[in-house]
This record gives sequence, structure tokens and C-alpha cells, in this order.
Amino acid sequence: MRDISRRGLLGWGVGAAAALGGVAGCSSTAAPERRSGPAAKAVERAKARPIGDGSTADAGPQPNQPPEPERLEPGQKPPQFVIFSWDGAGEVGNGLFPRFRKLAQDHNARMTFFLSGLYLLPESKRHHYKPPNNPVGASDIGYLTDEHVRATLMNVREAWLEGHEIGTHFNGHFCSGEGSVGRWEGEDWESEIDQAVSFVTEWRTNTGFGDLEPLPFDYRKELVGARTPCLLGQDNLLPTAAKLGWRYDASSPGGTQVWPSKKHGLWDFPLQQIPFPGHSFEVLSMDYNILANQSKNTTRGPSIHYPEWRQQATDSYLAGFERAYETNRAPFFVGNHFEEWNGGIYMDAVEEALKRIADDQYKDVRLVSFRQFTDWMDAQDPAVLRGLRRLEVGEKWHAGVAA
Repeated sequence: MRDISRRGLLGWGVGAAAALGGVAGCSSTAAPERRSGPAAKAVERAKARPIGDGSTADAGPQPNQPPEPERLEPGQKPPQFVIFSWDGAGEVGNGLFPRFRKLAQDHNARMTFFLSGLYLLPESKRHHYKPPNNPVGASDIGYLTDEHVRATLMNVREAWLEGHEIGTHFNGHFCSGEGSVGRWEGEDWESEIDQAVSFVTEWRTNTGFGDLEPLPFDYRKELVGARTPCLLGQDNLLPTAAKLGWRYDASSPGGTQVWPSKKHGLWDFPLQQIPFPGHSFEVLSMDYNILANQSKNTTRGPSIHYPEWRQQATDSYLAGFERAYETNRAPFFVGNHFEEWNGGIYMDAVEEALKRIADDQYKDVRLVSFRQFTDWMDAQDPAVLRGLRRLEVGEKWHAGVAA
């Protein structure tokens, strides 16, 4: 395990904790809430427009989206965008996926869920996965039980209807060795993406589940962005992503709180260095990276430290947000995992931070998905964006910012 600070990083997906103690709990798939308005209309459209084996369906435009983005005028202060995203996005019985969907509903927030394709593939069908430069069926994250595949399908479906984005976290999460994603070439990424999409669009065939409704979107059109496992391999991924028409990538490590630019024609949305209370260095804006600076190589550190670490994580997120909000208004990106590491303190910290950020004391805050933020960026005057990009970390925005 590498040291994780501003000098290194490692991202984990749901199931990674199995190597360090496992995940707990078990829950059934609850029935979706009664819908009305745009979501109900989308469900009706989806029933009439199945795609392929019926794993997905065309429900038309996604419901519960913000208004069309407006272009900033020169000298107009930008909104403060905050994007909460989730790597893996599987429901493994700990109730975290529905918990944060409910939190988002309560605060009119939208998020990005980077779905791992393997979480829709039963372990009995693992031979269908042919990971680049790794044995058939291999994966560095665990396959889900059939019950948890069902729960994941339900949550992904409801999340999309609620207005959230479904991106990809690819499949096997290979972070080390000869088969690491950091060593993959373009053709390897093409294969991995094709397989991730197939697991999402063919889950009905692979699982045999005949009683579940389809995912109400055409995933090949829906998928416009990703985050790679362990934040590795972006350089070789991007040309492939551009060829597929993707619009952004959130895999870059070690970014700073400045306005983003493009790589290979895609918006580059990196995890960011943010203040880390009690330390002279900064930490990446992801739960696991905070954990690694607190409990080092274990996800179950001494419980006596949990209250202190929970507060430190909360304060770190809020410090990153407030620095952007009070200065250059750069978008604030936060990465998370549906895990109960160190007693679930990082889930509590993310929840508390989101509640505080959504408070009425902060004006012009927009809690959006990466896709929605990409829509806003694409609508802006390039000259205005160039002016915003000249603002350094902590440099206060002013009306004179211009090309």
C-alpha cells in the first residue's frame, strides 16, 4: 500500500474493503416510491421502448434536470458548483446508496454515480468478463451476491429517474501488478469499456431476473464520463474516450481548486487538494485519501479516534468548499465510496458537509452532477472561462476577470 497524501493516492470501489475486513449488513430491495410528473411519464415511455434484451429502455429526456444553462456575462460572478460523486455505486446491503439518494432529495441535489459494470454481473457468470492483461473472471473487487445485484439495479434505476448521472467506474479495479489499469493501452480501454457497457445493457440475460423493470435509459448515449480505478491510466484512456464521444473525465489525481480545462477535447475534472485541518499539507478531496492519512493501511483503525477523525473529515470538506466559495468560485469536486470504513465516519462527514453546503446562508450554490456541470461549462463564453482559469487557488474573484 502506498502512502496517501499530497504525494500519492489510491481509490477504492465498493467491495474493496473485503480485503481489509469486509462489508457488513444485508438489506432487501425496497419498492420504489410512487412517482408523479416527469418521472412517471419517463417510466411510461420506457415500457414502450425496450432496448435489446429489455435490460434498458428509452425513457426519453431524463427527468428532474435543471433549467438550460445560462451564459455568464463578462463581470458576472459565477455560481458555486459542488459535485458529489460515488465510485463503484453498488448497494451491498449497508443501505448507503438509498441513504444518499434520500439526502440528495432532501436538499435538491444531484450527484454522479460511477457504476462498476461488474456489479450487475452475477459471480456465476464471471467467465463473461475478460479483463485486459488479467485472467478471465479476475477482479480486484468482489462480485456482488445476486441479492445485491438486484438492490444495485433498483437504486441505479431510481437514481436516474431522480435526476442523477450514471457514469462508469469500469470493471475489475486493477490497481497494481502487470495487469494494472495504469499499464493499459488504448485497445485495452476499448475492451474494458465495451464490457462495462455490455454488463449494464445485458443484465437481464446474465442474471435471469425477469421481475425487475429495465433501467430507463440508453446507456450508450447516457455514458459521457468516468473515473478510473485508483485514478490511474487517464493518459491512455482519453483518446479512446474522445473517440466514443465522451465529454469529461474525472480521473486526474492531485488537481487544485482552480477552474478546469480540457485534455484531448474532454473536460478534466480532477480530485482536488483541499485543506486538511491539523496538518501542513493538503489532502485529496476523497474519503479514502482522508482515511489513509488517518488510519494508514487499515479501514478499521482504533475506534477511540473515530469522533476526532469524523470531525476532521467534515472540516476538511467544508474548508475546501469555503475556500472556493469565498475566493475564485472554482467548482468543488468530492469523491466517495459506499463503504463503512472506520465505523462509517466518512459517510457521516460527507452527509454533514452536504447539509452545511446546502444551507441558505450560502447563495448561488448548485449541487449538480458532472454531466450537468459539463452542460454549464459548454454553454459559457470561452473568453469568460479563460479569465476564470487565470484565478489561482484562493485568489478572490472580481468583476474585472476577463480575457
